[in-house]
Amino acid sequence: MHSNRRVLLATALGLLAPRSALAQPARASALPVVASFSILGDMVRQVAGDRPQALRVLVGPDADSHEFQPRPSDAEVLRGAALLVRNGLGFDTWLDRLTLAASFRGTLVTATNGVRLRLLEGGDAHAHPGHSYGGKDGRTPDPHAWGDPRNALIYVRNIAAGLSAADPANAALYHRNAEAYTARLTTLDREVRAAVATVPEARRQVVTSHDAFGYFGAAYGIRFLAPQGVSTASEPTATEVASLIRQVRAEGITAVFVENMSNPATLERLAQDAGVRVRGSLYADALSPPDGPAPTYEALIRHNTRLIVPAMRGDAA
Repeated sequence: MHSNRRVLLATALGLLAPRSALAQPARASALPVVASFSILGDMVRQVAGDRPQALRVLVGPDADSHEFQPRPSDAEVLRGAALLVRNGLGFDTWLDRLTLAASFRGTLVTATNGVRLRLLEGGDAHAHPGHSYGGKDGRTPDPHAWGDPRNALIYVRNIAAGLSAADPANAALYHRNAEAYTARLTTLDREVRAAVATVPEARRQVVTSHDAFGYFGAAYGIRFLAPQGVSTASEPTATEVASLIRQVRAEGITAVFVENMSNPATLERLAQDAGVRVRGSLYADALSPPDGPAPTYEALIRHNTRLIVPAMRGDAA
């Protein structure tokens, strides 16, 4: 009898208890994801949205993927990952050794799959060390495909497919987030196109530290010049720097920029010798920290555009 009373009392108290005190459905466990560098990490975050994730970005903000050296702890992280997102095209070739060392068995996404490549004429004297990606007629593909927001749409599609393969239960969520992100990137492309249209075509020339803006330039009709090639791993020759100085003087180029993850010494010396000012720092291969001007891919494109457009026009800083 007393036992029945205790059961009834417990039931009544359960009905009267606040909802927060009752047992809640277990929250989905975090999905372990690894992205090779900060721009891809942000894209993964945008597509994953509210889905809990244990995201590890190997090459973080303001860091140079060209010279990254993986640590044993990176192999440990990769060993337990369900998904790995890489750029490919020789940009993050160190992942080949890392995935082998980690015996990685998860889903692998190469974000550039399906991108229309920019091929470097006659190869590139400053190509990435260990680069083995050949293009047509022996030409080398430029790996910086994210520079064109229209290519970023392909990145997003590939990332959404990879997340869905690694976590099928949330595929619909990834699809919705990818659609929303795609809409924002399409708007971003229109914004950049409208801004560049305010610059006369003859003035659309920019000098940067290394050749990382080829896709951006091709998309918006801007000619980018750089003393270094597609990799920061090698230094330009004195002859190459001198030739670029002469070109800046002869063509009256006013848009000269350093990059966030490159040594500014060469560009600063070039600008001084050419009689022009460095107009600021662009973000090419890496995002800024969260409190910087380019903490996301969208912010990176907007920041670069806001600096480049007035500099090309020759506006006062």
